[in-house]
Amino acid sequence: MAFGSLDRKSSSQPMAEINMVPLIDVVLVLLVIFIVTAPLLTHAVPLDLPKATSNPEVQKPDKVEFAIDANGSLFWNGERLTREDAATRFTQEGQKRPQPEIFLRADQNVPYRYVAEMLADAAKAGLSKVAFVSEPAK
Repeated sequence: MAFGSLDRKSSSQPMAEINMVPLIDVVLVLLVIFIVTAPLLTHAVPLDLPKATSNPEVQKPDKVEFAIDANGSLFWNGERLTREDAATRFTQEGQKRPQPEIFLRADQNVPYRYVAEMLADAAKAGLSKVAFVSEPAK
């Protein structure tokens, strides 16, 4: 913006008009830039892209029901077995991917020692998904 000339002898009044030339120059430069870049934004490369689904294939882990009755007897999905057999099965199941979910059902009168032994065997086999099953209070 010009406020006056450098020559102070001719007039001491500032210039009262706004100089529009720089504004018009900037607007014209922006207009040229937009005219040049607009066709580039609409240009597309034709591609034949593969089709994909968004549903992942998730394998459901097996479900193992492990029960301990009041006498300390062990059951694997209803089949009676010894502690050594249970440890062997825990080792086999621990090597599977994904690991199965172990649902532990223990009688309320079973000594905790049997439950602790079963949890220790499962932990040694690398099984981490152990759930305790109980009856709801009435």
